[in-house]
Amino acid sequence: MERMVSGIKPTGRLHLGNYIGAISQFIKYQDEYELFIFIANLHAITVPIEAKELRKNTKDLIALYLACGLDPNKTTLFLQSDVDAHAKLGWIMTCTSYVGELQRMTQYKDKTAKGESGITAGLFTYPPLMAGDIILYDADYVPVGKDQTQHVELTRDLAERFNNRYSPTFKIPKPLTTSVGQKICSLQDPTKKMSKSITDPKGTIDLLDEPAVARKKIMSAVTDSLGVIKYDPENQPGISNLLTIQSVLSGESIESIVNRYEGKGYGELKKEIGQTVFDFLTDLQAKYNKIIESGQVDQVLKEGAAKASAIADKKIRKVYKKVGFTI
Repeated sequence: MERMVSGIKPTGRLHLGNYIGAISQFIKYQDEYELFIFIANLHAITVPIEAKELRKNTKDLIALYLACGLDPNKTTLFLQSDVDAHAKLGWIMTCTSYVGELQRMTQYKDKTAKGESGITAGLFTYPPLMAGDIILYDADYVPVGKDQTQHVELTRDLAERFNNRYSPTFKIPKPLTTSVGQKICSLQDPTKKMSKSITDPKGTIDLLDEPAVARKKIMSAVTDSLGVIKYDPENQPGISNLLTIQSVLSGESIESIVNRYEGKGYGELKKEIGQTVFDFLTDLQAKYNKIIESGQVDQVLKEGAAKASAIADKKIRKVYKKVGFTI
């Protein structure tokens, strides 16, 4: 099987956009690829975060991944910090990068353009660490959204640069984008992406929201004045966003949903989607609570770190020899 690698930062609660845009895809990918998913806790401290919050977020992420359907017998789940080779290769990739490349990376570029103060050196240098996260496992593919392709391009450049400077060492990964559910938007501003850092809580449905609260958020979602249920992201972003949510959670195609609602109103559609979200969260949270209480998270992380380390340690020994660290 070809190998796929992905990571997620434990800097906030998972929301419905994370599930639809990423996790639901991982559930399919675990049967098609050798899948490695890590909690990117080294990346989490590029901005200040309390240790207590980081621990809770990390445990919640793993528990929710398992509750959503990721199978630890098929997918290797682990903490980035449990595999020392990530930090080791991250430093080597930092020394392989050029300042100009890192200045062009979106997150740093946007923050400096806004004149934000207190930007850490870690925020500037995290892209090479991310590159190391990927090429450490000779990943064939990296699942990304449209706004993340820049990171994969840098990863490819750094891998090729290292290979040319020393000798062929790393596989050059390819970005893999999804066609449906790639971007779920805020329920209150459908022109913006649903985000765990968004200031308006009514626009985001957390996976640990009370199901009844989530249903109310769907009912109050912003739509438009056209009054026609149609999938048209450009002219009807609110309705199109709701149709995507219903399609992914129910398994029914958007075309079928639109046909069923021909001549019907937005209120009726919202009511069905609200119930779909309510049922989804009720089932998910029951599984999540059972996993948290069972202690399964610790065991999954222990086994995942052992499996990941076996591959990563072998690669870093090879890299250390090539750059001259090994005498």
